[in-house]
Amino acid sequence: MRRSLGFGLGLRPPHYTAILDTAPAVDWFEVITENYLVGGGRPLAFLDAIRARYPVVMHGVSLSIGSTAPLDLNYLAAVARLAARCEPEWISDHLCWTGTGGTNLHDLLPLPYTTEALEHLAPRIHRVQELLRRPLVLENVSSYVSYTSSAMSEWEFLSALVARTGCRLLFDVNNVYVSSRNHGFDPRQFLDGVPAAAVQQFHLAGHLDLGTHVIDTHDAPVRDEVWDLYGHALRRFGCLSTLLERDDNIPSLEELVAELGRARAIASQVLSEAA
Repeated sequence: MRRSLGFGLGLRPPHYTAILDTAPAVDWFEVITENYLVGGGRPLAFLDAIRARYPVVMHGVSLSIGSTAPLDLNYLAAVARLAARCEPEWISDHLCWTGTGGTNLHDLLPLPYTTEALEHLAPRIHRVQELLRRPLVLENVSSYVSYTSSAMSEWEFLSALVARTGCRLLFDVNNVYVSSRNHGFDPRQFLDGVPAAAVQQFHLAGHLDLGTHVIDTHDAPVRDEVWDLYGHALRRFGCLSTLLERDDNIPSLEELVAELGRARAIASQVLSEAA
């Protein structure tokens, strides 16, 4: 389960043709699950063609595992069908809630870090893992507000959740940095606080620094401070599968492949230091 896929990119429609025509130096692709929950058409045709050449991972944004609303079993059945079609290396989503009462807020909203929240999440995660027949990989989200009811840190909460459910973690390096700036904690304390063996994958992305606060935007290159934190994450967790995300202001495939090369170089340096 911990086998590294190497260095990957988020699969985005503007790059479909270039990927098939040029066979870029990318080891794997991460697909946004919801983009392919359709009965046919162009997206699935390209996914099938790219999956024939590269490993893929499914990454969702609609599970809403932290919501008080019942799990959407129709959605989960569709996710399972897509997984049977493209055989992903694993399936991930976000540790958050995205709505309740039938309303999707189209945002990844943080949870209170409480025992009550753990007790709410654990059976929901177990159910999802039963339905998908595999461990669920959950990503830490960037956050801009906190709850006065929280009784533990985010990393303590994640550690307890892994112990209770056997889920795995998608460690978003940029999100840790963004949250650390917004809430005033040391991001390395986060790295040291989560169980290393549970971390499955890294995410890297850009953000907007407004001085008083930082916003996770996914619309710009990775900033130097996040590259530095990525180096620390590699030393702590090992050279795991690394994914570069870009969701807006999407540049050419060549530009993203070049940026992905910086992740390769940092990982190579860390491996050399450890040798």
